[in-house]
Amino acid sequence: MKQSYWIWYPGDFELYHALKQNFSRVERGYGWPAFWKSDGFRNRVVFRKEYHIEEETSFCVYSKAVGFVLVGERKYPFGKMIVCPAGDVKISVHAGCIESFPSVYIKGEVVYSDRTWMAEDYENAPAAAGYSRYFTDEQQEPSVWNYNETIFMPVNVEPQEDGVLYEFETELTAVLEITYKDAYHPLTVYCGESREEALDKEHCYYSWNPDPQTGRCPRCAVRYAYISGCQEGEIDIKAIHQYVDIPVRAQFCSNDELINKVWSVAEHTFKLCSGIFFIDGIKRDKWIWGGDAYQSFFVNQYLMADADINRRTLLALRGNDPITTHINTILDYTLYWILGIKVHYEAYGDLEFIEQVFPKMCSLMEFCESQLDEHGFIVGRKGDWIFIDWADLDKEGALCAEQMLFAECYRTMALLSHDMGDKTAEYSAYQAKYELLKKNINVFYWNKEKGAYIDSFVSGRNHVARHANIFAIIFDIADDEQKKLILEQVLHNDGIPQITTPYFKFYELDALCRMGCRGEVLKRIREYWGGMIDYGAVTFWEEYDPSVPEEEQYDMYGDRFGKSLCHAWSASPIYLLAKYFVGLEIIDPVKGTYELHPDLEYFDSLDCTLPVGNKNVHIKWNGTNLTVDEQCGIQI
Repeated sequence: MKQSYWIWYPGDFELYHALKQNFSRVERGYGWPAFWKSDGFRNRVVFRKEYHIEEETSFCVYSKAVGFVLVGERKYPFGKMIVCPAGDVKISVHAGCIESFPSVYIKGEVVYSDRTWMAEDYENAPAAAGYSRYFTDEQQEPSVWNYNETIFMPVNVEPQEDGVLYEFETELTAVLEITYKDAYHPLTVYCGESREEALDKEHCYYSWNPDPQTGRCPRCAVRYAYISGCQEGEIDIKAIHQYVDIPVRAQFCSNDELINKVWSVAEHTFKLCSGIFFIDGIKRDKWIWGGDAYQSFFVNQYLMADADINRRTLLALRGNDPITTHINTILDYTLYWILGIKVHYEAYGDLEFIEQVFPKMCSLMEFCESQLDEHGFIVGRKGDWIFIDWADLDKEGALCAEQMLFAECYRTMALLSHDMGDKTAEYSAYQAKYELLKKNINVFYWNKEKGAYIDSFVSGRNHVARHANIFAIIFDIADDEQKKLILEQVLHNDGIPQITTPYFKFYELDALCRMGCRGEVLKRIREYWGGMIDYGAVTFWEEYDPSVPEEEQYDMYGDRFGKSLCHAWSASPIYLLAKYFVGLEIIDPVKGTYELHPDLEYFDSLDCTLPVGNKNVHIKWNGTNLTVDEQCGIQI
């Protein structure tokens, strides 16, 4: 029997599960669905394929949808064995569903469901059906993702004045299960990422009354659980950690124990935020954000090298055409989506996916071009969120950092249209737009006196922040001389406000690595991420400012415990260490070719494994000799 897959209209699986993900936020007793336009799945789909059958064969179609199978001119119901005679035959499966996206599973020796089937939605041209390696059995239901589970017991039990505080060994996304030793009686469970949060019954984000029948609380982020109204020994509690099992393919070990610890905590942080999709964090939002996802693509390629989660996340973020609002309502997050396609392509050589999404890239660029000013600069419309970072930026008029992202989008479109072949006109048009925008950025935003790019030329403030200048280095907007000035006048200038979010520290440290300041980068990793570890962090935070008083370290957005203590964008040391210190550069992921440029002066020893395509590369340095071995045949 051939391997069958559940199939659906491409993108519908992702849109359905994205709705569930983005509507899962619960905060202090109320639900908070994501506040942006949420595209839905298709309710009516037909799947088609033509066969030349050598001899009579049989197959069966499974589906929870309403519909039928059409073989030639004859209709058959779902769930019944269908005998198909020899010869040329057209088979179509018609499915409709209100509650979920229509999906079908076709089981047979000759006729079976896989990626070669085409799907139609009665609006667009036929497209290759969507599928997933996680759904290969007729008993499954693609609208339900069954998580892997691991049981964790408390590592510390601490009686309190009116209850008991339970501590687990690390932060988890878990269902807590309460077992009563005597008769059931109502209890309230207060969950926290920190001890302080769990004990603060008024301000903690999650409080639950266990289900009377199962004793279970809903899945949430938890490291500490405080149960009021009970005494030690009165109940048993366990945490059922639920996760998507995406294997980690990388390892990092050096003579620097703090850097090893930073890698380990970053890995745990990233794994927790890597589920069906890349999400921002596991406590507060749990939403799929374009800016968070973009950074996750970089870390993923050096840690798990799982192309599937990239594809799911990109499809979920983009939604359907026509597009009428920016992704997550944020202009820069729309631009990061385009750039994320490039990161994915360079990591996995996934040309099939590029061809699938390229029309949506084109329509998204057209949407962006509908809001250009007379200089070709992209500007926000009413309702657009111009974010870049939590920082004091001069956002009057067109913001410089946005233009740099937009220029890189033009360059991305040129690259991908070229690599798809027969796209000469598209390549030339996008390349010309890139060159013109890059020229105008330098004309309007480069300030010779300051040796830096200013945020805005409209306001007259000539305000310099780090953000645009960092992008100028990363995206090669600046020439070599300008980059040297930026390093001196901005990145090494204490008069320019420092960046406090791990989100933009990722870009700053990337730029410093490119400028050869790797000793400084390693020092900052030790101070910044090591600083969180000194606070007892078992996962890395959304934001960290060592100058903030200890009692306010968990606050953010004017909200007690509003800070996420497990945030995907804080895992960037994995990327920085792998790319710039181990020095692995992927050249051709399909062929598995790479270059190694290790920067070994900062470590006395290294023992690392990093993924490249379908193999792992083992790099070992003992202070004298460097050895490189390849482990082939990795299943991805």
